[in-house]
This record gives sequence, structure tokens and C-alpha cells, in this order.
Amino acid sequence: MEYDVVDAIVAPEGQLDLLSKMEVGKLLDTSQGGLFTIFRNCSLAVLNCGNYLDDGKELLERYKSFDIRVAPVERGIKLELKNAPASAFVDAKLIKGISEHLFAVLRDVIYVSEKINDNPNIDLTQSDGVSNAVFHILRNAEILRPLTDPKLVVCWGGHSISRHEYDYTKEVGYQMGLRGLDICTGCGPGAMKGPMKGATIGHAKQRIHSGQYLGISEPGIIAAEAPNPIVNDLVILPDIEKRLEAFARVGHGVVVFPGGVGTAEEILFLLGILLHPANDEIPFPLIMTGPASAAEYFKQIDQFIVDTLGEEVRKYYRIIIDDPARVAREMRDGLKEVRSYRKHIGDAYYFNWRLRIDEEFQRAFVPTHENMRNLELHKDQDRHLLAANLRRAFSGIVAGNVKDEGIRAIEEHGLFEIRGDKGLMEKLDALLASFVAQTRMKLEGEAYTPCYRIVK
Repeated sequence: MEYDVVDAIVAPEGQLDLLSKMEVGKLLDTSQGGLFTIFRNCSLAVLNCGNYLDDGKELLERYKSFDIRVAPVERGIKLELKNAPASAFVDAKLIKGISEHLFAVLRDVIYVSEKINDNPNIDLTQSDGVSNAVFHILRNAEILRPLTDPKLVVCWGGHSISRHEYDYTKEVGYQMGLRGLDICTGCGPGAMKGPMKGATIGHAKQRIHSGQYLGISEPGIIAAEAPNPIVNDLVILPDIEKRLEAFARVGHGVVVFPGGVGTAEEILFLLGILLHPANDEIPFPLIMTGPASAAEYFKQIDQFIVDTLGEEVRKYYRIIIDDPARVAREMRDGLKEVRSYRKHIGDAYYFNWRLRIDEEFQRAFVPTHENMRNLELHKDQDRHLLAANLRRAFSGIVAGNVKDEGIRAIEEHGLFEIRGDKGLMEKLDALLASFVAQTRMKLEGEAYTPCYRIVK
């Protein structure tokens, strides 16, 4: 099948006007893949905005002839696009929001390469070094708002949700927007777009012109969750672990909508952090919510969490069904507690430095067949460490479902094997089966072929 493509030359608007010769050289060097490959693939995903596709491999194959080059010119730089998706253009001109996202990708790819990976002052083998890296990437992207009270709500949920569930996410976003709250998501479609769309209307009615709609992504997932057009601040973290830490550090509270394995991964990441004894007193409002039709979904999630992490974990979250206004009110009240606590201990409003994030949640997990097979999935360990390993299992399934390298690994070596205690594996198998039955693994209408096998 042929897809409409466009050639264009794009100039930045007020940001990233200059690059060094070394930086340009790295981006032009296609011999070893590396930086150019990351930049090309992320750029293609951004340009594919609005064309719903959750298969990184298919996106790259659909636009095999796409190319992007940094062109130094007399007064700065321009980007030369070849065979870019035509849907990113209106009357042969690149849509402004997509142009901003394109240069955000360039900014973050360059910054991570030059100022993080090659920085002797940032030790990525140490927990503090990873947190510092996350902070510097976010600060460089100018998304931190230091003179603002806590009001940034992270919204998690699936890109593959029903229309009814999507409308519910918009209503929750609208109610939070009416109360002056900002929205941060993984920046893709579905439950990542709905809350932002609703909040824009709430902000407009309250004449709030400075609303923040923050999208946080990473190179491996951006093809499945290309930034939606409402995102006005985009930042690309180098891997999923730093992306998840960024959510926890900049967000003041979290709302979880129905989703699939990616949403389960996010829930386990946050609960694993909150379960750490060092974080016991830190307020961090976490609300799970959906329409009445999602009640069974959250019942299954709640039961899985309790069965694996213990009954007492319920103190860290609440489940609210079919009541958007109550979600917004309780989140607003929870953020007041966050402000009071941070003010009392002298912690920043814009970055949660006090939150302890164990190295097990920061260490990059590469979902190879060997690594997936060797996960420690048993209850004979601290609860926050079990949460970390369960998070890795879900992360591997996400990779096998939507990431280019994960899909290719499954095609070459067969299904991932997930092994562990029999009881734990039975509960995991049941939860994953429910995701498949509810069509939460792929975009609506697409058949799902499992990328994993549970070994009990």
C-alpha cells in the first residue's frame, strides 16, 4: 500500500537555532546507527501524529524511504525532510504543533548524547546520578515551573480504549481543568489524549491561558504513542525507566484510567516506590477511575495488586467509579496535602527530590528472551522488589507488543517465557487473559497475537 508523502525544509521557531559542528556530525553519521537512528525514528513517530498505529516495526516499514537531515545554514539550522507523512502538513506547510514536537525531539536527543551520556559529573550507575540526569533533561526542556503551586496531574491509561472510556477520560480532564489543574500523560492517543482535551475546555472556561499539557515519552515507545496535537510541552527521556521516574518526580498526583499491560507497568512502578519504607510519609494521591463499564477491570487490577503485594497496599490508592467531579475534587484536595508537606519540609514544588526511588526501578531493563526468562517472580522478597520485577515483566510484554526491537525479537526467537511461583503465575496469566478478552492489548479492531507464554 502506498502512503502520501511530502518533502519539506523546516526551520525552528525560537529554539535550538544553533548546533555545533560535532553535534551536526553525529546526527549526519548513519554508518553506526546510534544517534541518527534514534533521531530519525522519533522524528518519524512525531510526524505520524494522528495516524493511529501501535506497531513500531510497521511504522518504520511503512515509511522506509523517510529521511531527515540537519542542514547548517548561515543563521542557524534547518531540517530537510524527505518522504515525510503527508498528514503532518496543511497546504504543504508543517503543522506548527508538530514542528515544535520535531525540534523537541532534536533538542532532547542532542542533550542526552552531549550532556548526559558523556558527562563525567553524572554517574548513571548510581541512584542519585540517574535522578540528576532526569532533572537535567527536564530542566533543559524548560518544562519545570518553579513558581507554581503543585497542580500537575499525571494521567495514565491505555491507548486502546473504547469510545465510552475515552469520553470518560475527557470528562475527568474537564473537571480537573475547571479546578485549575494541569495534565501530564504519555502523550499518545486514548487515555493520554482525552484528559488533555477535556482540560483545555475547562481551562478555557476559567480563562486560564497558561495551562500545561505535558507529554513524556521515550524512543522505544513513541511510535506506539506519538504525541497528540494538544501536547504543548514534550520531552523525550532516553529509556522507559527514566520516563517513569520523570512522571513520579514532576507529577504531584496520578489518575489511572483503564488500560492494558503498559498501564499495569506504570501502576506497579508507582506502588513499588510508595511501598519503600523511606517514602511512607510522603503524600502522593493516586486515584484509579473509569466509567461504570470499567468497574470489573479495576476489580481485577485491585485483586491482582492485593494478591501479589498484600492487603495493606490499598492504603496507597483509591478507586472511584463513574464520578468525574469527585475524582477532580479528591485530587485537588490531595494536592493541597502535597503542597503543605513540601512547604513544611522545604522540598521543591516542581521536582519531588525527597521521593526515594530504589535502583531496582532505575536500572534499564532490556527485555531479551534470557532476561524475561530469568525474572525473579516470587513472594520471597521485599514487596517493593517484587513490584519492580512484575513491572519488568509487563515492560517486556509492552516491548513485544509495540516496540520495533521487541517485535523483531519475537519473530526471530519465538515467544517470551515468563516463569515464577505457580500461584503468582496463575494470577498473572488470569490478568493478562482478561486484557486480551477486553481487547486492551492492541488498537480497537486489531487481532492480538500473544508475544509471551506463562510457564507455571
